[in-house]
Amino acid sequence: MAKKPNPFNPFGDDASAAQFAESVRASAQQIWLAGLGAFAKAQAEGSKVFEGLVKEGADMQDKTQAAAREGLHEAGTRFGSMASELGARAAGQWDKLEGIFEERVAKALRKLGVPRIDELEQLAARVDALERAAKRPAPARKAAARPRHAAATPPPSAPTKRAPRKRAAPRKD
Repeated sequence: MAKKPNPFNPFGDDASAAQFAESVRASAQQIWLAGLGAFAKAQAEGSKVFEGLVKEGADMQDKTQAAAREGLHEAGTRFGSMASELGARAAGQWDKLEGIFEERVAKALRKLGVPRIDELEQLAARVDALERAAKRPAPARKAAARPRHAAATPPPSAPTKRAPRKRAAPRKD
């Protein structure tokens, strides 16, 4: 009786299957040995590789920190210029507001009849001139002839009342 072929054996006979299994084991052994060799080499050269990686990491950190510093410097410069620009705008607005306030106060004072500074200065100059004139001795006058008859002229009476002073109308500007 002949042996029935195994339907799960792609090689057909058992000898071929055994040969294939042996080549797979040999190949697996070689892969295993290559892994062990890589591990041994990594252990031997591991410190060198580690030091190289540390050096590369430090270089990368220096580069990123320099880039970050540059970005911060640039952002600081931008914000500084923006702040000075906003400060200048605000100062301009305050100057405008101050001008408007001064105009309105001056207008209200004029409506109330309060003299302006130039009017007060003119008045002060007139008062000074009058004071100087009052301090000067009066020029000598000829004595007026008295009437011979004292009874004919009435005695000097009390000074007469003056009319009240007129005030200037407020200026309308």
